[in-house]
Amino acid sequence: MDGKFVVEQKDILLLLTSMQPICSKRTTLDITESIMFQLTPKELTLKATDLEISLQSSMEIESDFVENFDFLISGRRIFELIKEMESEIEFKFDGKKLYLKSGGVALQLNIKQTEDFPSFPERIENLMEFNSEFLLQMLSKVAFLIPQNNSNSALNGMLLEFSDNQMSMVTTDGHRLARIKTNKYQLPENKKWLLPKRAVLELKKILEETKTENVFIGTCSNQLVFSGQNFNFFSKLISDPFPHYVPVLQKDGFRVATLDKQSFVKTLKRTSCLLSGQFVSTNFKFKQGKLDINMHNKEVGKIDESLTLEKFDGESVKSRFYSPYILSGMQVFDEEKINFFIHDEVKPIIFEGDGKEYNLTYLVMPVSLTQEQEG
Repeated sequence: MDGKFVVEQKDILLLLTSMQPICSKRTTLDITESIMFQLTPKELTLKATDLEISLQSSMEIESDFVENFDFLISGRRIFELIKEMESEIEFKFDGKKLYLKSGGVALQLNIKQTEDFPSFPERIENLMEFNSEFLLQMLSKVAFLIPQNNSNSALNGMLLEFSDNQMSMVTTDGHRLARIKTNKYQLPENKKWLLPKRAVLELKKILEETKTENVFIGTCSNQLVFSGQNFNFFSKLISDPFPHYVPVLQKDGFRVATLDKQSFVKTLKRTSCLLSGQFVSTNFKFKQGKLDINMHNKEVGKIDESLTLEKFDGESVKSRFYSPYILSGMQVFDEEKINFFIHDEVKPIIFEGDGKEYNLTYLVMPVSLTQEQEG
């Protein structure tokens, strides 16, 4: 079977780049280091999978093929070669080899048959359509908190929840929790999916790199699917149950207060500088009009600072927190003034931000003396 087509280098490179994190991951099947090329007279489709997440991307072509054709080729090798080529690239096939030609460059590559390549899910059931920019914004607010290899596998993912009046995304590492929710999207029936960290991060990259305006979310067998104009991104799900987090977010008896975010962040950065890699807690004293912050690391030094505290009323509250835990969450708030809720030394501090289209919550548990001694 002979045939050829011509594509712009930048267009085919964009598709190959998005597949590199998938085809370069080691799996139990060597064949997953390959990318599948599927050709019709009018379309080129690329497929990559690491058995956990899968990506299918396509582009329009003009070819002289009269039949459909597919083959496998090393994902890394074809990416590295295309990256070093320029302008228009001619792809030509004779059924056994792939020929690439661009300017004075001419390459010949062996190809493999596709029968051993894992099959992709079919019959996607789309559930709703998202604005891509808004979906990316929501993911960016909570993805930072997903652990890498927590002993509790359910924590190594992001909980995506739908009800008849809202949707939410939740992540936690056991010490902190981030949740973003919106009433812009809902489903008639309650739904929950636990996406692994790799799926969340790769989906973020795809949304950042593709300029598609809207994305569909759907299901296919036991996988969740995100579909754009020219791609389908599949992810298997974590089966372990996500922790029942709602009770810890209850604020009955908590008192509200407000801080200037920029001043607070600078103080947290200074306290973090004195940690020197050690798990040393910082003392927080909340009182009317003022927040006193001090930390003493015997091996490094000591810091004492005070910040203006607005709205806080009643008796003072003392608590201990690990400064980097609070600092890492401040990055996702857009507000200049941070609202938070505090109760006592054994309950968490809960930060909240209200955007026009979503509500953001970030929670940090206090440090006990036992934890600090263990740390």
